[in-house]
Amino acid sequence: MLTGRDDDSVLTRDAPEPDLTVAYGEDQDQVAGVRLGDPARPLLLILHGGFWRPRFDLTHTGPMAEALRESGWTTVAAEYRRIPGDPGATASDVRAALSVLPSLVTAHDGRVIVIGHSAGGQLALHVAGRMHETDTDSPAPGTGSRPHAVVALAPVADLRRAEELRLGGGAVRAFLGGPAGEHAALDPIRARSVPPERIVLLHGRRDGTVPVELSESYAARHGVRLYAPADAHHYSFIDPHDQHWPMLVDTLSGLSRRA
Repeated sequence: MLTGRDDDSVLTRDAPEPDLTVAYGEDQDQVAGVRLGDPARPLLLILHGGFWRPRFDLTHTGPMAEALRESGWTTVAAEYRRIPGDPGATASDVRAALSVLPSLVTAHDGRVIVIGHSAGGQLALHVAGRMHETDTDSPAPGTGSRPHAVVALAPVADLRRAEELRLGGGAVRAFLGGPAGEHAALDPIRARSVPPERIVLLHGRRDGTVPVELSESYAARHGVRLYAPADAHHYSFIDPHDQHWPMLVDTLSGLSRRA
């Protein structure tokens, strides 16, 4: 059940420009903003939300990317193609970003943690669903690579349920170009197998944009960890000014520790 309007002020908040911008493909949207941090830590690959719509881009990830860099990590905020009715282009770009960017940005320890928010959370969990497929492979650029871990923030983790709820005014059908039932490979909850110890979900119970029930269903289906604070909303975990921001930092710190 949706619970009202979320505080989206972080979407228009200014942040310092990235240290550099790199391209992972030839399309104008196949670029990423890089902020350099401690090379002894994992690389954080950030996938923005916006219900897969063209008008929402990586700009609004600036405050979170800068705050995470200040906390010690190198961050790479990736743009990707958002073409209504062509979800394959989006998914392909995310896999290409994961495959190519870690070699272009070397200020990290060789591990990559993928962070996705909202629709970007769906894309991050799509990557998580491919972890077992790539455990022993060395894929070519564009085919996807294996992240060390995935953190999904208020993700659209169940496309069929999101379509039923008409989230974002029918955003799922617009993204897919057809019914969610026909796109099982892109639906996180329908992944055949995921490594539950390497996936964490953070989802506020006051989320008025993507209901927490989507993360609850995903967590129950795949046995992953879900933290759902009662007073957190849709943007709590991407807003460094929010009281729940430390939960993301603590989650990333835990995933960054070497055994």
